[in-house]
Amino acid sequence: MSSILSISALRKSYAGRFEALKDVSLEIEEGEILALLGPNGAGKTTLISIICGITTATSGQVKVGGHCIEKDYRAARQMIGLVPQEINLEPFETVMNSVRFSRGLFGKPRNDAFLEEILKKLSLWDKRGNQIKELSGGMKRRVLIAKALSHEPRVLFLDEPTAGVDVELRKDMWEVVRELRESGVTIILTTHYIEEAEAMADRVGVIASGEILLVEPKEDLMARMGKKQLQVQLSAPIEAVPEALAPHDLRLGADGQSLIYTYDVKAERTGITALLNDVAAAGLVLADVSTRQSSLEDIFVDLVSGDDA
Repeated sequence: MSSILSISALRKSYAGRFEALKDVSLEIEEGEILALLGPNGAGKTTLISIICGITTATSGQVKVGGHCIEKDYRAARQMIGLVPQEINLEPFETVMNSVRFSRGLFGKPRNDAFLEEILKKLSLWDKRGNQIKELSGGMKRRVLIAKALSHEPRVLFLDEPTAGVDVELRKDMWEVVRELRESGVTIILTTHYIEEAEAMADRVGVIASGEILLVEPKEDLMARMGKKQLQVQLSAPIEAVPEALAPHDLRLGADGQSLIYTYDVKAERTGITALLNDVAAAGLVLADVSTRQSSLEDIFVDLVSGDDA
């Protein structure tokens, strides 16, 4: 699979020598969904703004479909659709006219059949004659996606697409994103909802303090860095972990009645057998044993806090 978006040694500095981006390089493959995760101020919005031509980079290069965003701006920009986090729509315009206008901004000829297809895919066709002000927040966000797709881009940026959207509608939006990917659109998603990345992304990128910490296939990342936790439920609460169990580096649960043991599933020896034997030898009575796999959120927190062990 070839790269449709190529970012090389990208830097962005502001007055006062603050560096929003530090030597960012990234290749995004055609037809994939990349989830870009990072805390507030990590550089996600700055990166998207540069690629979309809203902000100018201090140095480095970005190419979209082989077109440089500076030297061949018009061709590069026509390949990109942007769905911003903020809902900024003309309240008295109809849905159809709003989407038509966005298509016209890119010099595309009128094509109501194509726009009808988009509106139907986004469950907006029945609302095509409604004024924007008559729509719910979730429907308005769908209009933003329709406007971003109106000029037939090959790369779509979704900046916090489900912010402020209820859980049921969020899942509907996930399905829309999957359908867009199946139609050949490359999607770069920024989100604060880690489960969104876990549910949809092919690859996950983590950015912090203006630097890309990693970009990996989601399954590889979770297999490489994911850990499992064994929770040993005791028949009676204890005040502290017995000294004899100190070598196992256990954590006492908040209820005082569970011992939590973290281990690497890929290790030659997990240490579980020895742990259970030592728990019995310490005079503790087991009531139950359960395991939990680390989520993408656990891995993300470890990465941005500097703990990737």
